[in-house]
Amino acid sequence: MSKAKTGPELIEISNNMAVAKATAPWYKLVILGILGGAFIAFAAQGSTMAAYNLLADPATFGLGRALKGALFTVGLILVIVAGAELFTGNVLMTTGVLCKRISRPSLLRNWGIVYAANMGGAVLIAMLIHASGLWGSSEDLLGAMVIKMAAGKTALGFQSAFVLGILCNWLVCLGVWMAWSAESVGGKMAAAFFPILLFITSGFEHSIANMYYIPAGMMAKGVPEYVAKAAEVGVSAEALAGLNLHGFFVVNLIPVTLGNIVGAAAFIACAYVFAYRPKGGALGS
Repeated sequence: MSKAKTGPELIEISNNMAVAKATAPWYKLVILGILGGAFIAFAAQGSTMAAYNLLADPATFGLGRALKGALFTVGLILVIVAGAELFTGNVLMTTGVLCKRISRPSLLRNWGIVYAANMGGAVLIAMLIHASGLWGSSEDLLGAMVIKMAAGKTALGFQSAFVLGILCNWLVCLGVWMAWSAESVGGKMAAAFFPILLFITSGFEHSIANMYYIPAGMMAKGVPEYVAKAAEVGVSAEALAGLNLHGFFVVNLIPVTLGNIVGAAAFIACAYVFAYRPKGGALGS
């Protein structure tokens, strides 16, 4: 039985991954980025479908979050095992910059291409689910909860969204980091499962997941039956009005994305690189 990899070994794996991702052709990043966004969106939709009744009732809300988290883990597992590019995971490329294996411009190139491609994949799934009519399930209650979840995200203050983004990607990238330590597919799946379960159950904010949740809510908002049902489950007119492009990009996506970057770059990449730096040696030596 193989042993889990040590901290220095994981840093080297991260650095090698950073080099591969930083030098990948743009079309590969686009294709795999679209798949990454789609995988996260599939997980968001499936977990919402499983838990929306529990989430609609305050008495079972926590249980609903836990069920949602257990199913949402499939998204990161698909990214890791099937192979895809995910912006939030790629924040770990920061180790490559710290260890002088890649340049800052090549890091930002990867982030920009993958971020945009992730959005394309996530919005595509939202459009297809909307067209399917699935949100009409349970006498439009699912559609109402799609609106409620999205409106809750666009009602967050900057500080809350930023901090929730930090906490989210600290956990998400711990899942990625631990999956690198495992040799078997089962080990990688188990490593990814628990941090994702924890982040969803806790209610933290993931920028790529929100690229599905908020556009989905905006699309559902266009169906009068879903809106009427949303009012029954506590969505106010003010919250509904804030569910728009400004709420999506400015109120939610910007602070959550910044928080996601800080969460993984500071608390995983920087923390482990500095912790395992040779005594008295140069960074990355």
